[in-house]
Amino acid sequence: MVDNLPSFSPCDALVAVMVGVSASDQNLRTAELVAIERAVNHTPVFANYDIDRIRAISQTVISLFEEEDGLDALFGLVRDSLPERMYETAYLLACDVAASDGRLGEVEAEMLAEIRDQLDIDRLHSVAIEFATRARHRIL
Repeated sequence: MVDNLPSFSPCDALVAVMVGVSASDQNLRTAELVAIERAVNHTPVFANYDIDRIRAISQTVISLFEEEDGLDALFGLVRDSLPERMYETAYLLACDVAASDGRLGEVEAEMLAEIRDQLDIDRLHSVAIEFATRARHRIL
């Protein structure tokens, strides 16, 4: 049972989604953590965000993943904290983190599908986001 959940700011919710994708396979890779930090440092929505919050949000997400209903609780926090117009931004950031290490495992792909479902991302929009992510992370 998930009790005493913290409240998230909208930016905390975006970080939580990114951490959720990274932690979904129980292996937070360095490239993924760097991608999260890079997103926070360079994405306009995080202009006034305290980067030191990443650690606390990460710990919250990891703790939630250890609970039976933790994933549902995480998405409840995200939906409660994040304006609906930012759902696609959350999905885009999640895709960038998932692609950052050059591999998309089955568990991460399932987590991205869950994010699409939980945030009700239009399928056409999700395909466009995924295409752009693949193009951005392609190597020679």
